Amino acid sequence: MHLNDYMREARGRQQAIGHFNFATADVLRAIVVGARRAGASCVMVGTSEKEADFIGITEAVALVRALEKELSFPIFLNADHFKSVERCTMAIDAGYDSVIIDTSRLSYEENVAAVQAVVAHARACGRPVTVEGELGYLKGASQVQEEISISVEDYTQPAQAADFITKTGVDRLAVVFGNIHGIVTKQEEKLDIEHFSRIIAAAPQPFYVLHGASGLPDEQIKAAIAAGVSNVHFNTELRVAYQKELKEELAENPDETTPYKYLADAAAAVEEIVERKTRIFTNS
Repeated sequence: MHLNDYMREARGRQQAIGHFNFATADVLRAIVVGARRAGASCVMVGTSEKEADFIGITEAVALVRALEKELSFPIFLNADHFKSVERCTMAIDAGYDSVIIDTSRLSYEENVAAVQAVVAHARACGRPVTVEGELGYLKGASQVQEEISISVEDYTQPAQAADFITKTGVDRLAVVFGNIHGIVTKQEEKLDIEHFSRIIAAAPQPFYVLHGASGLPDEQIKAAIAAGVSNVHFNTELRVAYQKELKEELAENPDETTPYKYLADAAAAVEEIVERKTRIFTNS
């Protein structure tokens, strides 16, 4: 099945497909095993530009394809927040199943032009590659932060979203309605579901994506899915859990030099989070 088929099924059931980032093979396996154990129909795994640079673009494709065959489970590899047409084109040509062309910080016209170029390349590549655009200013970074100032002016505007979809033809649209990247420790993160509903009313065609889900209360995520989100992204929570377990393991066994021994608990922590989050997405 095409990724859009899974998205369509999820939207019809008021569910969502999970998207989780990786930069190492052990985290990739943990993500896939966790999603499959939770009963997901498929899973999206992503590499940011820097994650792709670390693991290697062609290596990421090979690892995903090998794991998909071994586990007989649908895995869709996504280029997450790639910032240029050139990098998106490279990912598509390497075998990625999906790309997010994130030129949302450029002018609206430049953003549209970049997304149009990536969509054109994806449609001409001979494979069913999906494309996601981003509209609005999604603040923060994939790390733990104290506070991030959120303004209504940063939100995706409904009329502009409708125009963006018409001009670009993207499969998915990442929007801003109170969400931020990363985890904040000194403020309550809350989504503006009413604003999101206005976006959907203006542009019902694409599959909507919630970025920056790390740190959001479960009820907020459920509300976003009920309102029309079909794809939810997590990254920071996985990184924090992995680091925490790795630190504890090395502190308890400082002389251990065998990587698979001190990495095992860290990967298991990622697997547990993915399983738990996936159950939220699927109401299971």
